[in-house]
Amino acid sequence: MSLTSAKEMKMKALEEVEDVIAKAIKKVGGNKENDLCKFIPASTGGYMHHFTLKKLKNRKPSELSTLIEKFIISPSKPVVIAPKQRAARGSRKRRDQMMFTKFQLERLLNIARLAGDKEMISVLSPKKSLATYKRELIQSIRQNIADQELWTAYCESIQAHNALINSTQFGGLDLGQGH
Repeated sequence: MSLTSAKEMKMKALEEVEDVIAKAIKKVGGNKENDLCKFIPASTGGYMHHFTLKKLKNRKPSELSTLIEKFIISPSKPVVIAPKQRAARGSRKRRDQMMFTKFQLERLLNIARLAGDKEMISVLSPKKSLATYKRELIQSIRQNIADQELWTAYCESIQAHNALINSTQFGGLDLGQGH
């Protein structure tokens, strides 16, 4: 078989599938090819995706013609297929986490300070940058104030900063430097 005859056969198959598509669009009262997708079942459930329809049209036009004949043209009244069940939007959100407003968080932080609960204070306190901790630490030293919480937060910030630098330098490998 020569190259031109293969091209001619493909063009003929494409013309045939175009005719079948036109008949099917007219039968379902649609405007475009994508309107046919709702009537052709997909192997994964639901109806055929419009990208799949385009691929079949270009790569396997005879298979697409067969599907359209079977599900749209042959039946007296084509059946619209229900869409595939998908996870609801936001389904990956955790439902058991409580969301607080900024005002509510400030109130909880004040309650923790009044109770002297250092763990809750550290959890509820907004995270600051290393530069902010440095500035606040220097200010507290100038005022002759020794703030243990500020020093601890500064040390934790340095450790997090160093861990970030090490992970980017060594491609995310933990080299177990044991600090």
